[in-house]
Amino acid sequence: MTGTGRTAVRLVLTGLMMAWVGCGVAHAQWDPYPMKNVPRTPDGKVDLKAPARNGADGKPDFSGFWMPSDNVRHLLNLATDMKPSDIPLQPWAAKLYQERIDNNGKDHPGVRCLPSGIPEKLSIPDGLKVVQTPDLVVFLYESRTIYRQVFLDGRPLPKDAEPTWMGYSVGHWEGNTLVVNTIGQNGLTWLDMRGLPGTEELKVTEKYTRTNIGRMDIEVTIDDPKAYTKPWTVKLAWGLIPDTDLIESICEENNKDLEHVVGK
Repeated sequence: MTGTGRTAVRLVLTGLMMAWVGCGVAHAQWDPYPMKNVPRTPDGKVDLKAPARNGADGKPDFSGFWMPSDNVRHLLNLATDMKPSDIPLQPWAAKLYQERIDNNGKDHPGVRCLPSGIPEKLSIPDGLKVVQTPDLVVFLYESRTIYRQVFLDGRPLPKDAEPTWMGYSVGHWEGNTLVVNTIGQNGLTWLDMRGLPGTEELKVTEKYTRTNIGRMDIEVTIDDPKAYTKPWTVKLAWGLIPDTDLIESICEENNKDLEHVVGK
């Protein structure tokens, strides 16, 4: 699989789950180019601990290139911080989840270069670029070279959303926190690589708070009454990767995963 110069990542099978390996930030990509309008330390590096900036509209500016901070823990298992008994799975979903674990996750959509959905996409260590305007936030994901729009222009969620891999997202501000509601995912994605299921009834609420220049805290609530008995929440984080940019990643170009993925 051709990936990015930044992350030498491939899928392998390890007992109960597939894992991302070799994740790291490299520089054999685009030539580095300094970010503008960010504070820097005396040695010229971006001051990642400096207070977050606001945009021209007075709202927090989330622009930048971001990478998950937790070294794929939540990619492998979204509920990694929960006790297994606390995951509120419906009986049929619990059975499917265990089947996916027992079968080494061989049917994960990514094996066939299909997109991740939300929330799995938030934890993939290829990074993403956030482009922000007053009426729209665009997430440009390096993985699969795919985009996602979050509308901030006051429109409601559609009453009958066309099913898509990334769903339909609208957002609003609550103080310095951006709240994003997503519906309309097609039910074909997994919530993580271990196999937590989602259905076409899945609603995901994300709350983004940029605590300083270098950190984004994200609270994610899963509400899928078809697969879970009640909503449940996890906490993620991203770190800013300054002075770089995303590059295309075309999984279909030389996918080597499928031939190596086996189940029971």
